[in-house]
Amino acid sequence: MTVDRSLVVFAALNGAMAVTLGAFAAHGAGPQIKQLLTTGAHYQLAHAIVALICAVWPARNRLIVIAGWLAAAGGLIFALALSAIALLSLPAMGAVAPVGGLMMIVAWLLIAIAALRTQAANA
Repeated sequence: MTVDRSLVVFAALNGAMAVTLGAFAAHGAGPQIKQLLTTGAHYQLAHAIVALICAVWPARNRLIVIAGWLAAAGGLIFALALSAIALLSLPAMGAVAPVGGLMMIVAWLLIAIAALRTQAANA
């Protein structure tokens, strides 16, 4: 099994950041800020896990590698955009959040395509 170590490291750092954001949201943020940070942290953590799965995917191929990086980067961009809105009062970052969201959606679609191709190749 080949492991993409750089993707594992990036995903792990994303996971750590997501937990930090979530903890701050739970213990140190006001209600409106809390909601934005919590949403960002949830998506970032979920997509850090997706990236880890892609990093160790048994039938690694280009689609899975791209999906892993899109998931991790998309989760990070989404969380950072929401954090900038909440903590820095930068509402213009609302235009950046959908970029991260689109990256996460594409990651999921690439995983589905890769899984279907793997299944077809094994049939």
